[in-house]
Parts: sequence; structure tokens; C-alpha cells
Amino acid sequence: MAEHGYSSNSLADAVNRALEELTGRHGGLDGSSVRDWKAGRVTWPKSATRKALEDVSGLPAIALGFVPRGRTPSSPAPPQQEDPDMKRRTLVGGIAAAAAAAAAAPGTASPRRIGMSDVDRLQKRFAEIIASDHRHGGQLGIEQRAAALADEALNLQNAGSASQRVRSSLYASAAAFRSSAMWAAIDGRRYDIAKAHMREAQALVEMSGDQAIKFRIWSHAGTMYRHMGRPADAFAANDVARNLHLTRRDPLFASLGLARQGAIHGAAQDRTGTRRAFEQAQDAMLRADPADYRPVWMLAFYDQAELDSLALSAHLALGDYSTAEYHAHRCLSALRPHMIRSRAITTTRLAHAQLAQGAPEAATATAMKVPAEAATQHARVTRMLQEFGAALRATAPGSSSVQTWTEHAATWRMAA
Repeated sequence: MAEHGYSSNSLADAVNRALEELTGRHGGLDGSSVRDWKAGRVTWPKSATRKALEDVSGLPAIALGFVPRGRTPSSPAPPQQEDPDMKRRTLVGGIAAAAAAAAAAPGTASPRRIGMSDVDRLQKRFAEIIASDHRHGGQLGIEQRAAALADEALNLQNAGSASQRVRSSLYASAAAFRSSAMWAAIDGRRYDIAKAHMREAQALVEMSGDQAIKFRIWSHAGTMYRHMGRPADAFAANDVARNLHLTRRDPLFASLGLARQGAIHGAAQDRTGTRRAFEQAQDAMLRADPADYRPVWMLAFYDQAELDSLALSAHLALGDYSTAEYHAHRCLSALRPHMIRSRAITTTRLAHAQLAQGAPEAATATAMKVPAEAATQHARVTRMLQEFGAALRATAPGSSSVQTWTEHAATWRMAA
């Protein structure tokens, strides 16, 4: 509660909303319910309430201090005084030694054998996180779930004996989940938190040796710095991804690295660099063999539509609005149905490109196609639509388009 700034009443409200999403019925919790949990008067809430609490907090119920019925703690848990970031860093830094000590402890039962089936289970959860990201994007709940699953993957290191292959895979899973938490924070414009996730992901991936996840982390870092208006840092981070051996082995990874490099060139107002990078990205994509094995996160999003989306972003930043509009239409025509977040972003950018070319009516009609959920709950889309409204009022003051947009935006605010 302290970490997320909840009072008893505000936490109860958040859990009630989560219960409504889970069950279709608004929860009946209030501040006294939360105080009962804190005081230990309720030691194991109902299953739906526990799930809602886990969704809100990003932690399993036991980690929140609840005790399953029929089980009593051997001693009271001491008050938590540790800094959360320090605790996570200690966990990451000391996990190998802890795992060895747990396996070698005398006088204990034989440890459980951790295998690839445990890794496969985590990979299924990772696919769920990827799907949630493409549907909703940037949500705090996605970030928290991904971070909790990263901790779950690390906790398995302590749960028993395992081969080196399994241990490396567990570190890779933890890094993958942490990179998804990082991306959700970037997408939600929570950059300080994203940088904390990035540091943990970078430490974990070095212990895993997984080049694909390492590429993802550093490529995300490049995107983060681009959004923050720091192109020099963006180039440096993206270069780490692009210089991995993986990009020489697989042209599709090379293509993604080049396309994101092109977007950074656009933000840096380098027209020649932008053009060259996207030409090379397109060529690399055409050379990629669709039959090659690639991780689920890559297969889920990088294709011709994403390349055009990055080109749209670059040319919009350059002020080349007709080329931006061209790439927007190409992207929208090729986007797969599950890319709901990407469709909202691309539609908003298209509206900006049309408005900048002196077409307020067409631009307004385009912007009105953005779903209300994305317009009100996705930080990047919300900000871009606010900027669109300001630009529309500046370029076409008193027009029917301004009135239409103002009335339409008001319906979103009421829905929120």
C-alpha cells in the first residue's frame, strides 16, 4: 500500500474494480475490509478477492502475508523494512549462491527436481503477457503481472535441483518477463520505473546467455530513450542490440534493429539516415526465412505492418507528412487483428499527418475511429489525441471540425 500510494479506501476501490472485471459484479469491499486484512482478522480472503488483490498488487496472495486455511505460520512475519529495489537486486545478485545452499542444506528432504516442464509453463504465461500487451498496452496491471512472474521464475531457482540448461532457461524467462514489465512502463510513459525494470532485465539476461531476449531488452531501451527525446542514448542502446551475433544470423532481427534505428534517425531530424535505415530494414525483411525458429514475442508483432508503423513515426517526426500518411495506410491495411494497441496508435498518427496537410475534416474523422478504451486508458494514445485536439483548434479555429471533435472527446471523458 505504501509503495503504490493506497489508503485503505482506495485499495478497496481498486480491488472492487478488479473484482468487477473478473466476475462481472462490483465488489462490496470497503476500508474496513482492508483493515481486517492488515490486522490479520481475515487471513485467507475468498478466491475471487485473492485473485483481484493479486492483479492489483502484482504479487501472489502468500507474498502479501495471507495464510491458506489449515496452515499456520511457524513464527510471525517481521515488519517489512527493506527497500523494494534493494531487495530485488539482492535476489538477482545472490540467487545462484542461494540455490546452491538450498540444494546442499543438510538434514532436509530431497529437493524437488526442476525441469523444462516448469520452463514451458512459464513460457505459456509469457505468451499471455504478450497477448495482453498487444490488446491493452501500457497498463500498470500488465507491468505488475510481468514483474511478479519474473520473481516467480527466479524463485524456482531456489525450489530444487536443476540442470544448467534449465537454470539458464529460468534466468531467460525471468529476463523476458522483466523486459515485458519494462515495455509496459515505457508504453505507459512511466520512464523512471521502466529504467529500473531495464537494469534488472539486463542483469538477468547476462546470466541466461539468451541473445534474443538481450536483443529485446536493448532494443526496448533504444525505444525508451527515443520517446524521452534522447536520441544519442537511443542510438547507443539500439546499437547494442544491432551488434549482437543474432542479427548476423537472422535477417529478421537485423530488420527490426534497422527499422528502430530509422525511427531514431527521424527523431534526430536526419533524413538521409532515416531513408537509408528503412531501405536496409526492408531488404533484410525480404531476405528473412519465414520458416526459421523465432521467439513468440518476435512472431507476435514484427512484420511489414510494424516496419511501416516505425516508418510512419519517423516521417511524422521529420515533418514529411505525405510519406507518413502513405506508411500509415500501409500499416493499417496489414495489421493483424490482435494488434489493437498498435491500430489505435497508427490511427492517431494518421490523423496528425492528415491535419498537417490541411485536411481537418478527414483528420477529425480518422481520429474519431480510435476506440474509447485506447483514448482514455493508454497514456501514449491519450497524449497524442490531446495534441491532435490542440493542433486542430490552432489550425481550424471555429470550424465545424473543432466542434465535432470537442463533442466527441467529451463522450470519451464521460465514458472514463
